[in-house]
Amino acid sequence: MAADEKNTPEHDAREIPIEGAEEKECGGAECASAAPEAPEEAAQAETAAAEDEVSEEAEDIAAEAEAVVADAERVAAAEAEAAAMKDRYLRLQAEWDNYRKRTAEEAADMKIRAAEKLMEDVLPVLDDFERAIAHAEQNGEEGLLDGVKAISSKVTQVFAKHGLQAIDPAGEAFDALEHQAVATVEDASVPDETVAQVYQKGYRLGKKVLRPAMVTISSGGPKREAEEE
Repeated sequence: MAADEKNTPEHDAREIPIEGAEEKECGGAECASAAPEAPEEAAQAETAAAEDEVSEEAEDIAAEAEAVVADAERVAAAEAEAAAMKDRYLRLQAEWDNYRKRTAEEAADMKIRAAEKLMEDVLPVLDDFERAIAHAEQNGEEGLLDGVKAISSKVTQVFAKHGLQAIDPAGEAFDALEHQAVATVEDASVPDETVAQVYQKGYRLGKKVLRPAMVTISSGGPKREAEEE
């Protein structure tokens, strides 16, 4: 048995393969070119990943910026709309105030015009009353005089209640807007253009003169001083 062991050829011994031995066995040039490939690929991968991350961050920033701009535009639009509505409200308020004042003035004018014709028709009646009173005073008819005076006073009060005012400017400065001069008289004791006598009273309703007073005015006196406004 010992002889058999000695006669066993040496080449029958099995070789156990070592894993990775072939990868290690390579020529000098091949190993030199293959070694740097792994670090370069890793660097490229890191660069790509970094670029992707930067791109994502840039997109996020751009989206946030767009949202901020959109919010600012909405706020600006809302402020502009609010300013326009405020301006419109103020305009409408001013227009309403003007309309209210105008309609109030028109209503007052209409009221005056409604009474104007009546007053003009009744004025001759007042004149007749005054003539009757003057006649009674001159002829001593005291009973008739008292009755006519009472009626005249009552009618005058009724008209005054509705805004009718008598223009009786005796002794006052002549006013061409309210007086109608029918004659002049010499009187050096008073300034020129002083109302000397009232032939017929005038009347005004509100601010409107229904009839100017018929008067005589003085002349030959000192110049009238201008009235201070």
